[in-house]
Amino acid sequence: MSTITKQEALDYHRRGRPGKIEVTPTKPLTTQRHLSLAYSPGVAEAVLAIDEDPLQVYQMTAKGNLVAVVSNGTAILGLGNRGPEASKPVMEGKGVLFKRFADVDVFDIEINAQTAEEIIAAVRAIAPTFGGINLEDIKAPECFEVEERLKELLDIPVFHDDQHGTAIISGAALINAVEITGRSMEDLRVVVNGAGASAIATAKFYVSLGVRRENILMLDSRGVLYKGREGMNKYKELFAAETTARTLDDAIEGADVFVGLSVAGALKPEMVKKMAENPIIFALANPTPEIMPEEALTVRPDAIVGTGRSDYPNQVNNVLGFPFIFRGALDVAATTINEAMKLAAAHALAELAHEDVPDSVLSAYGLTSLKFGREYLIPKPLDPRVLLYVAPAIARAAMESGVARIQRDLDEYREELIRRQGTGQRVRNDIINRAKHGARKRIAFAEGEEPKIIRAAAQVAFDGIAEPILIGDPQAIRAQIEELGLDFEPEIVNHNNSATRENYQAMLYELRQRKGVTMKRAMSLLRDRNYFAMMMVKAGDADAVVSGLTYEYPEVIRPALQIFGTRENATRASGVYLMIVKNRVYIFTDATVNIDPDAETLSEIAILAADFAKTLGIEPRVAMLSFSNFGSTPHPLSEKVRKAVHIVRQKRPDLAIDGEMQADTAVVSEIVDNRYPFSQVKDANVLVFPDLGSANVAYKLLDRLTDAEAIGPILLGMGAPAHVLQAGDDVEDIVAIAAVAALDAQLRS
Repeated sequence: MSTITKQEALDYHRRGRPGKIEVTPTKPLTTQRHLSLAYSPGVAEAVLAIDEDPLQVYQMTAKGNLVAVVSNGTAILGLGNRGPEASKPVMEGKGVLFKRFADVDVFDIEINAQTAEEIIAAVRAIAPTFGGINLEDIKAPECFEVEERLKELLDIPVFHDDQHGTAIISGAALINAVEITGRSMEDLRVVVNGAGASAIATAKFYVSLGVRRENILMLDSRGVLYKGREGMNKYKELFAAETTARTLDDAIEGADVFVGLSVAGALKPEMVKKMAENPIIFALANPTPEIMPEEALTVRPDAIVGTGRSDYPNQVNNVLGFPFIFRGALDVAATTINEAMKLAAAHALAELAHEDVPDSVLSAYGLTSLKFGREYLIPKPLDPRVLLYVAPAIARAAMESGVARIQRDLDEYREELIRRQGTGQRVRNDIINRAKHGARKRIAFAEGEEPKIIRAAAQVAFDGIAEPILIGDPQAIRAQIEELGLDFEPEIVNHNNSATRENYQAMLYELRQRKGVTMKRAMSLLRDRNYFAMMMVKAGDADAVVSGLTYEYPEVIRPALQIFGTRENATRASGVYLMIVKNRVYIFTDATVNIDPDAETLSEIAILAADFAKTLGIEPRVAMLSFSNFGSTPHPLSEKVRKAVHIVRQKRPDLAIDGEMQADTAVVSEIVDNRYPFSQVKDANVLVFPDLGSANVAYKLLDRLTDAEAIGPILLGMGAPAHVLQAGDDVEDIVAIAAVAALDAQLRS
């Protein structure tokens, strides 16, 4: 874990606008009419509607997406009682995490209140503003009473994350550790070192998971909580055991599980030696755990170890819980977060850990691979799929347990959550859904032995996008599948099998005999996986082909053009990129194939891109780009673009197209309104570049220097569905291109 200096931390919080949050309007406020709608007199209609039907407050205000993070600063992180002002940086940080991971808005509320009664009164008074209350950094035992009473008094979720966050996340890890070690919950012997808010809540949650209460030994700073011990509050009494054990050294003998919510170094290596076979150790003190993982594994190599740290495997991090738990609760207007919902969250996290890990997560943590096992019990905090697993699980549990005031279709709800993750993810998902809902097509993956291809093919099969065919050595592919830990039985075709190659040899010879290809040369070409994959499609043994992860672009497109040619009514192929910029979708073309197209070729490129836009449900507005605006700079290059516009209008009068125009004119409607009101296009979404160089430069600069997302390249105009990957594409990119290939095959049939 990289070292963070004191000065770096202070600069981070001071730089620019102080703090980490701001309030941003969600409605336009630029005209007198807007002001009248936002405030007086228009706001009166919203007031009356809510007065008539109180649930309308979730439709007309921010309440349904607004959580209060409340603290009195009496138990800040590991820093103790520092007061409400000192807690504000932490609460702002909590708000940022809510927003970043689950798109939940937060007001942080720091209150000058010490007793449970004062805290309860303050929170109860402000509760109508919010859809949920997240209690934070309030010391025990007051925190227990505060949460219990507020849950009784309020009709919105109240959740003390210090208690339940650790319980849920470590509970998910426990579910999977029990599976890996072949144990059962009811037989576990558990030692919990620590008896504060999180320790007691964790022990109670483990009981809900199936651990027997009598099998739990809990310790505080004075030792084991045992029956008859003096000086314990009612919360500790819940875990007072009939035992002769008095110290951690006594309690740990034969234990299956150690959960540390105490202090650094509390668990000694000699104690770990005394634990049962395959001990499960969650040492969660921060920043230094009760025992360092390497210490535990030195004396017990069979141990499964988790900590609260990001630089070790199995990080128990509360950010895996609270944003998504509140997301699901808010979206069904739940009145509480109950035990069923907490259990649903733990099981959803445990289930997700079994799935293949996206490349974006591996990259974020500097890893090359990660699969379910002793060092991967729970998802990484930066895994974007946590939202899609946990929030629907919470919503379902809320509805099934009767605490939801809004009923949701969970399939539709999942789509809504994907939209919250950004336009790029929405576009990818739209393409995938279109492919899933059409006839199932067979996709030949030419690079079938590549781990990324295998992982993508597994996802393609699991999600129902298509039926993957992996080309390569069957033994090598199956070994990779086992190494990757995938539950996947794909169709495998060995391109080195001479009998299989012979099936395509005569066909390839027939196609290319007048292009210098002999029978012997045909057999030689078929040793190339790209030629082999293309011939599978030509022969009808596959419906589409995807390749390019380990090849240069021409190495894939050349055999595709030789075998398929271009489609009917097209004399050229071209390549487009979907560019998502500031929540808008643009199609950039041609960025991959035609280096210096003439006017006729440019017109074809424009038509292909416009028709592709329509397949995605985008009404195309085509701008033919140049350095000139409508004749402002006469030159053969701008004349070429102007001529292309004329050709398109003759061929396709149904298309909205104009040019030549500069790039800013194409995408800024005010420029057209003020200077070129005669233009047939403004706010263009299909941008046709005058040559490959300008298109390639434009998309790569946007992709690298801004937060724009690029999806592609997508080949258009081919005689069959053949699509090219970029070298180094992530699994998510490969899946998206596979979905494009499947959709392409469906549309052709």
